[in-house]
Amino acid sequence: MTSSIDTQRCEILRLNANELNFSAVLDALIAWDSVSNTAVETVVREIIDKIRSHGDSALLEYTNRLDRRTCVGIDELCVAPDEMSKALSSIDEKTREALLKAAARIEDYHRHQIQQSWQYREADGTLLGQQITPIERVGIYVPGGKANYPSSVLMNAIPARVAGVDEIIMVVPAPDGELNPVVLAAAAIAGVDKVITVGGSQAIAALAYGTESVPKVDKIVGPGNIYVATAKRFVFGSVGLDMVAGPSEILVICDGNTDPDWVAMDLFSQAEHDEEAQSILLSWDAEFLDAVHASMTRLLPEMERKDTIAKSLARRGALIQVADAQQAAEISNRIAPEHLELSVEDPEAWLPNIRNAGAIFMGRMTSEALGDYCAGPNHVLPTSATSRFSSPLGVYDFQKRSSIVYCSEQSASDLGKVASVLGRAESLTAHARAAEYRIKDES
Repeated sequence: MTSSIDTQRCEILRLNANELNFSAVLDALIAWDSVSNTAVETVVREIIDKIRSHGDSALLEYTNRLDRRTCVGIDELCVAPDEMSKALSSIDEKTREALLKAAARIEDYHRHQIQQSWQYREADGTLLGQQITPIERVGIYVPGGKANYPSSVLMNAIPARVAGVDEIIMVVPAPDGELNPVVLAAAAIAGVDKVITVGGSQAIAALAYGTESVPKVDKIVGPGNIYVATAKRFVFGSVGLDMVAGPSEILVICDGNTDPDWVAMDLFSQAEHDEEAQSILLSWDAEFLDAVHASMTRLLPEMERKDTIAKSLARRGALIQVADAQQAAEISNRIAPEHLELSVEDPEAWLPNIRNAGAIFMGRMTSEALGDYCAGPNHVLPTSATSRFSSPLGVYDFQKRSSIVYCSEQSASDLGKVASVLGRAESLTAHARAAEYRIKDES
């Protein structure tokens, strides 16, 4: 959209929700069609086919080429188990304590999500219920190209461990052979069983189909770039997925009484992730929107990732004036954001009107950044308006539900009569006869 971005001015779209063309402009702004494209799909299909056909040798070849490595054997891509514990001991105490505290909060929150098996027996002896079992082996993808994300290790691995997953395999790229020790330390804390330093679509393919050295997993979770997202979409069905995520998003609703600098920085916190990330502010106070824009312009030059922030805001950001709180809630539900900040006086009063959001951060003091690291709830959230029908990653994503049915002689006969009629109505005679065999002769 924008060919040249001026990081000194902080370009961002300004909209009024009551303008005639607002609906069309908003639709264009929030549309995200770049989960893949033909060129990416062609590359990813080739990589997946090579991994399926040639296993470890293809995985080694792609990793050496794409991550600028010179590994001779596949063993060089695997991290020795003691390296994780060494990393935990080697990092500075302040970082280690922060990881441990964040991990404890994440674990405590996710233990509340554990599902329990249940059953009940009817008067005629029929037993019905649901059995909960953990997934056996899970692969977690941790990005490692543009930055290091120990928080992603905690958020993906801890719910799996709480759910009772037997084995957690972590893949993370190590460009030029460099792997951040804090990422390894997080893996040690989270209970990861095996770390393999591979990334991209080749890592997804290896987890989905298995190689001589990478065990095939039952489910893959964790975010990644366009190649990772495309690969996840292609392997779905052979393996379970958490979601196919787009760029990070934040929507802030403010009544005009929060410090403009705070709101500006909250918008920056998502924009700095990626040039395609989205940061939107809704307010019915036009002067406050002006104040936030002024804060953004003043603060942007101070930011370490100012170029990324500036491009993100210019391409997909917006400051939107709404008529009132009701209209703000309506637009929020339409956007269905990954992160929603309710920077208002009484945020709890808003909850009945919020239907679509990955995570809701309530009050002026609750920055979204706390949720990214240590509040407790998961930071793997539905993006691109998929919070309309999906939920944050959690323990329930690592547990399976099996239905339990036991029929007594009497219930088999009673239910058999119903099944017989419905089976014949569907012209499924074998179904009907299987049920009829168990009907008691009451003559």
